[in-house]
Amino acid sequence: MSSIKEIKAMSFPWETRDPFLFCVHHLDQYPSGDEDMAPPKEALQGRSIGNDFTIKDGWRMYHGSKVPGFPFHPHRGFETITINKQGFVDHSDSLGAAGRFGSGDTQWMTAGKGVLHSEMFPLLNKQGDNTLEIFQIWINLPKVSKFVEPHFKMLWNQDVPKLELKDDAGKRIKLELIAGKYLEHSAPSPTPNSWASDAKNEVGVMCLELEAGAKWTLPAISAGANRAVYFYKGSSLNVEGQDLTEYQLAYLSPDAEIEFQNGDSKGLVLILQGQPIQEPVAQYGPFVMNTKQEIQDAFNDYQETQFGGWPWPMQEQVHERDRGRFALHSDGKEELPES
Repeated sequence: MSSIKEIKAMSFPWETRDPFLFCVHHLDQYPSGDEDMAPPKEALQGRSIGNDFTIKDGWRMYHGSKVPGFPFHPHRGFETITINKQGFVDHSDSLGAAGRFGSGDTQWMTAGKGVLHSEMFPLLNKQGDNTLEIFQIWINLPKVSKFVEPHFKMLWNQDVPKLELKDDAGKRIKLELIAGKYLEHSAPSPTPNSWASDAKNEVGVMCLELEAGAKWTLPAISAGANRAVYFYKGSSLNVEGQDLTEYQLAYLSPDAEIEFQNGDSKGLVLILQGQPIQEPVAQYGPFVMNTKQEIQDAFNDYQETQFGGWPWPMQEQVHERDRGRFALHSDGKEELPES
């Protein structure tokens, strides 16, 4: 019996299953930045500023009007996991927290009862390209945790296991472990109220890079979990005897070891897995609750409170060019990655 349950084409955003809600891969070849860490003004001509999701010249502005990214917007009832592969992301939120994170870093943010935040992509390099590549993954919160206090945690580059493996033929495999376990290796702890914080939920988030021809085996987890493999770059990927082509996903049996055989060029894969929460999901835009009434309540609360208001001078807040990577938490504590 095949361990592959289904193979599907990937769209934008990528399809996910419980406990995950959403996954998007942003890859933008931004040009050099000006004094405001923004693209040249002439490069903005012909774009739908404020809602620019069409790739033009290799990049998009998204909802940014000056600097690309996502100006302040609300969330309630779930978590975001932002994995940075290239470039920089500037975070600011309604609690007064802020940060800048770069290649190899991951931000794990619990929206809980409600937070306003912005995610901007400053073009720090004035002399060359400013390529940005990130994944943003939304993972649901169970009902008991929908109204926890919002906060974020940084998983800095040096704290995230990045395993250099070899198969029997000496072919190289690189595994980045954002959440969960792989053999004797464990990812950093997520936020304390996350569905991923309980090991029995077997949440796994892994980035996999396979040399041409490399073989690798994904260990089994418990029955009942959802497991998805997203093959987003490469010529082909053989999964348990079936070939995936670039930009296909496969849903796999969780309680079986799964063998991957990469094709004749470097292969890049994202793996998401975990036990489902199995609660009703009511979602409207940035709010994810259990009932339609709770969604209406979220809109009402946001209109009345703005989830604490916006303490920053700009809706698309960016930090000083020379600020470096940092995290400023809502309690005033500043955190810097090890150099």
